[in-house]
Amino acid sequence: MKKRNSKEKVRLEAISNSEDQKTTDSTLNEKQNDAYKYTLEEVFKKLNSSEKGLTKHEAEQNLHRYGLNELKAEEGANPLKIFLQQFYSPLVWILIVALALSIFLNETVDAIVIGAIIVINAALGFYQEFRAEKAIEALKKMASLKANVIRNGKEIKIDSKYLVPGDIIVLETGDKIPADSRLIEIYSLKTQEGPLTGESQPVVKSLEVLKEKTPLADRKNMVYSSTIIVAGRGKAMVTSTGMNTEVGKIAKLIEEAEEKSTPLQNKLSDLGKYLTVAVIVVAIIVFLVGIFSGQKASVMLLTAIALAVAAIPEGLPAVITISLAIGVQRMIKKNALVRKLPSVETLGSVNVICTDKTGTLTHNEMTVTKIWANNAAYEVTGSGYSLKGTFTINDKLANPEPLYQLLKIGTLCNNARLEGKDSKREVKGDPTEAALIVSAEKAGITPKELGETKIDEIPFSSERKMMTVICQNKKGKFSYTKGAPDILIEHCDRILIDNRILRLDRSFKKEILDCNEKFADEALRVLGFAYNDNFSQKEGSEKNMIFVGLQAMIDPPREEVKESIKKAQEAGIRVIMITGDQVNTAKAIANELGITGRAVTGLELDQIKNLKKEINDINIFARVNPKHKLNIVNALKEKDYVVAMTGDGVNDAPAIKKADIGISMGITGTDVAKEASDMILTDDNFTTIVNAIEEGRGIFDNIRKFVNYLLSSNLGEIILILFASVIGLPLPLTAIQILWINLVTDGLPATALSLDPHSEGIMKNKPRPAKESIISRTLKVDIIFIGILIGLVSLALFWLYQGSGLVKARTIAFTSLVFFEIIRLQIIRSEYKLGLFSNKFLLAAVASSILLQLLVVYGPLSSLFKTSILSLIDWGVIAIAGIVIFLLYKILKFIEKKIKV
Repeated sequence: MKKRNSKEKVRLEAISNSEDQKTTDSTLNEKQNDAYKYTLEEVFKKLNSSEKGLTKHEAEQNLHRYGLNELKAEEGANPLKIFLQQFYSPLVWILIVALALSIFLNETVDAIVIGAIIVINAALGFYQEFRAEKAIEALKKMASLKANVIRNGKEIKIDSKYLVPGDIIVLETGDKIPADSRLIEIYSLKTQEGPLTGESQPVVKSLEVLKEKTPLADRKNMVYSSTIIVAGRGKAMVTSTGMNTEVGKIAKLIEEAEEKSTPLQNKLSDLGKYLTVAVIVVAIIVFLVGIFSGQKASVMLLTAIALAVAAIPEGLPAVITISLAIGVQRMIKKNALVRKLPSVETLGSVNVICTDKTGTLTHNEMTVTKIWANNAAYEVTGSGYSLKGTFTINDKLANPEPLYQLLKIGTLCNNARLEGKDSKREVKGDPTEAALIVSAEKAGITPKELGETKIDEIPFSSERKMMTVICQNKKGKFSYTKGAPDILIEHCDRILIDNRILRLDRSFKKEILDCNEKFADEALRVLGFAYNDNFSQKEGSEKNMIFVGLQAMIDPPREEVKESIKKAQEAGIRVIMITGDQVNTAKAIANELGITGRAVTGLELDQIKNLKKEINDINIFARVNPKHKLNIVNALKEKDYVVAMTGDGVNDAPAIKKADIGISMGITGTDVAKEASDMILTDDNFTTIVNAIEEGRGIFDNIRKFVNYLLSSNLGEIILILFASVIGLPLPLTAIQILWINLVTDGLPATALSLDPHSEGIMKNKPRPAKESIISRTLKVDIIFIGILIGLVSLALFWLYQGSGLVKARTIAFTSLVFFEIIRLQIIRSEYKLGLFSNKFLLAAVASSILLQLLVVYGPLSSLFKTSILSLIDWGVIAIAGIVIFLLYKILKFIEKKIKV
């Protein structure tokens, strides 16, 4: 028997993988995506099926036609390709050319050092970027489950990948739906579709035929792959499988989304091209000037190479990588896990945050916030499933004791349960029912303490819109009912007011219905509660009931989010809410959080012909699907916004991947959303995004600092070598001395700049333009002036010491550059109003650079670097020259400020 089954499985797989299947899969399967608008008879006919399901032979035929019910995996990341990508940079190309020339000229030490730089930089980049794109694989995992299916009229369990359109599947509470299906039989069926549609509340299913173009979130006669049944049971006919399910469509969108390059990558690429051209031009000029002035070609070639080495900030790629990695570590401490290094800096350019509502701006935990009972309206404080909260009337603390009967009904007429401790409670069942348990717990009422035993139940149905439980206690048998207030009230003839049972007259009814309407206008979900103590049969329990009150609930905003949105807006960042929820709910939450602007639904979005023209006026999008989210991101990017997109569901993944910064939720987020994102919020909190943006701005400032530092230092070296060559002086620095300055004495402080604290008021400024170069116009002037100053002063010292021999003169020029660049370091930091001792790591780096330079001058390395010992007088000359540079720079800045005024 086992052998037969094994052979059968192999045969099925062989059939499903045939070439014919590949061509017919989409054309046949896609036609079934609109099954919601047809009657059951029409759907059965279209798929040649019946309530008895398919036969074994029919299932095999359909498997051949439609293929396996699984998602196609894309090719994983190639390690060799990732490694080779580390060399796709003009900066690295120059280093490779310098390496080749060093080998050609037998400059062994230089060749080893340059080669080591190239390898280390590539290794660092490879280590950080070796993250395979697993979005499709994560989606595939979601489909790897078993399914109860009716074949040949019998219920059997099979691997869900063998499901085909036409199959009848049996659904139970807790099941994950294995394929998109049309419901054919339901018993109080509810599904949680949040990961697919963004809908925060369970969806009550029905068999009603729906209109054409009904939005995905409103197709109540369908169930979809990867969603979960939270209550009830039923049967459904599979209509779409594999890549043609709604999840499959999302997989296609992710696959089609182009890999984006970050602003930092673009800026570094531009910088690399600029430096490449500059190096080549300067090297050629120096070479030609030397030749025309009678110098030997070999000498001038060596000089040109020295200039090229001086011009290239060899440590820059590594310093940037290290800086971003340090930023990543900082962000982890602030609950933001960055998956892609360059994204850290991109955060600083963000000027639009498109945020999901459920779970990001809100808790994703339904909470009772208002109650009507005893002719009074109560407010309930607290949020989520936490037990913290009080009852108030007109902002004054109220005793919840008069609410006992109402809260008791909410607790007993309930099939949900909460597990875990206060701050980390998980719901098993319907979140709406969980909210009722929590509201009772805030008044000290728990199911155990009530001491009533549930003996029967009339389940909720979309037709009745009520649910009743029958309980037994010491006093007898009671029924407790909850449901839609306007329906429930018609089944009541009395009302409980202050423990007195009164006749439910027209005035009471009007007051209750007015209150219900008022709560509903505030986007609250309202339930009415009643009980019965006088019935004999189960069927009579819902007649002539006693009305008790209303409980109104919502998924409330996080307390800290309002302040974070205000902080973002002050920083020039626009906040847009995108949700699968109803528009009234979205507007209510947006209004409470300070998000203003026009609100549109997904259907209205479909009618907008040019979204780019209208996108500036819309800040609230409701009832949207994955394609809508992608269109919103595209429209914003076309308007040159730098977009951060948050989300947690499968439906968010394509837009997350398309955005400049894709942000997923670490707690509630699906694997798909996480794999498509650049950053994961480990606390699922909007506030963390704003904190991360602040960190991103600080990191860009620090990148700008060390680019300023390294380039002005390198320009000083170029000026020194260039002018020495022009006036006929010997080469003032050897290649190894230049590499030592660029990598060690410059590299250590530049890396430590990554740890500089952020400037005060960094979130009071508007986001910098994404296309703004790392080297702004002001910075360019700064680099050129200080670079020329350092170069000319170093040249003056080199010329001054010509009488002391070439080795001594070179040692003076070599050491002067090291110390001038340390002075340059503090000049840069003073522009950001940072104190001398505000960065202890920088102090340690500067001390290390000085000690290493002393080791080169006075230690055993002096023979390798060809240096000579410097006297106190020599150090005095270097110190005076440094003071001159500092004073001249300050004079320039003073003049610059006066001109601006």
